Amino acid sequence: MSPSDDAALPRPHAVAPDARTALTAAAARLTTSDTPRLDAELLLAHALGISRERLLLSLADQPVPATFDALVERRARYEPVAYITGTRAFWTIDLHVAPGVLIPRPDSETLIEAAVDHFAGTPGPRTILDLGTGSGALLLAALDQWPAATGVGIDASPDALAIARANAERVAPGRARIVAGGWEGTGAAFDLILCNPPYIPANTQLMADVSQHEPASALFAGADGLDDYRRIAPLLAAQIAPGGVACVEIGAEQREAAGALFAAQGLSVTCRADLAGRDRCLVVTP
Repeated sequence: MSPSDDAALPRPHAVAPDARTALTAAAARLTTSDTPRLDAELLLAHALGISRERLLLSLADQPVPATFDALVERRARYEPVAYITGTRAFWTIDLHVAPGVLIPRPDSETLIEAAVDHFAGTPGPRTILDLGTGSGALLLAALDQWPAATGVGIDASPDALAIARANAERVAPGRARIVAGGWEGTGAAFDLILCNPPYIPANTQLMADVSQHEPASALFAGADGLDDYRRIAPLLAAQIAPGGVACVEIGAEQREAAGALFAAQGLSVTCRADLAGRDRCLVVTP
């Protein structure tokens, strides 16, 4: 056979991996993640423009977009999935998130659970304040829980304010104001106050996807992690309406130290654990 004859033979085409094979390979690549398979599924669903649930129900029929490998590589370099996809599910809502704003965690849903228990058997809060609103997660989850309520989200970060406003317009149009400010609030009292302040001690070593990507100003609070509680505690009583409650997130080892700061202001304090059994939410009432 001559070289010219050989050139005329058909060339084999590379076979694109099926979705199951691609997910298995991606999960094996994501050794930096605690949830490699979940991350791979979320990234493939994002690349396809569908939900993870739809992906799992139709896995055998799904192609693998050319963009998938690049998304996996970003995650392998510690970039959080939520920043790659631009979305994060929280409570009953989906939020837009981006660099410059803290990614909402399932642990923070403990604050909403505590608020639901406090208002059980009542119409619920009419007014809600979210101090340090970030993406707007707590405020907007509460507004979705109580459709007749209105609320205010406060943050000092311009990046967070922009993201929270966009989320508010989509999730609770006309019911949420997002304003610049600090722990002193608006000067008004609210039925429900939600607050997830920075509470990590300054020298704590965090996972790379957190330390390299999420805003330090939303994470660290002085040498013992209590600096922001010290600022919040003297300001909180005046912001809680009669019959109201403040639900304040804490680190798992901060129940006694943080709780004492609020108790010293004459407030009643109990604590609610998260689903893992770790102390997570101070429930503060006048």
